[in-house]
Amino acid sequence: MDIYVIWFIVALALLVIELASTTFYAIFLAIGAGAAGVLAFLVPDSPVWIQFVLAIVVAMAGVILVRPLVGRRLQRHAGDTIGPGVHGGFVGQRALTLDTVGDELHPGHVRLAGEVWLAVTDDHSTIDGSASVVVSAVRGTTLVVRPATAPATPVPEA
Repeated sequence: MDIYVIWFIVALALLVIELASTTFYAIFLAIGAGAAGVLAFLVPDSPVWIQFVLAIVVAMAGVILVRPLVGRRLQRHAGDTIGPGVHGGFVGQRALTLDTVGDELHPGHVRLAGEVWLAVTDDHSTIDGSASVVVSAVRGTTLVVRPATAPATPVPEA
């Protein structure tokens, strides 16, 4: 199998990862892999390390130069409501409890951004199911929540 085919397969796999994650990083890795594939196709004798360097440079340029511009443009067109790309973006978001949520020993579940998340309270209280809550912190894949009507008390991350 020719090396350019491998680069294009890697680019396609990274595009699939981007579609699944929507973090807007893997797309630049895919563009970099695609650029390396084009180089490998047009200059078959080019060393693989040069192809790899080209892929990294193109991906880094996209993340550093293009991603911030596109992110600001999307945010401006969305009326300052852009979906969080990383879990830290969930802090301050409202969610709905699906069952009783307690402390770390008695976690429950909330629905946020169309997904079900494990959740705990930050003050060892209990929140009944179907209650509106606000995310005050994210610990790994667990959301720390408080009732939506309670005053905001930021929780230091562990």
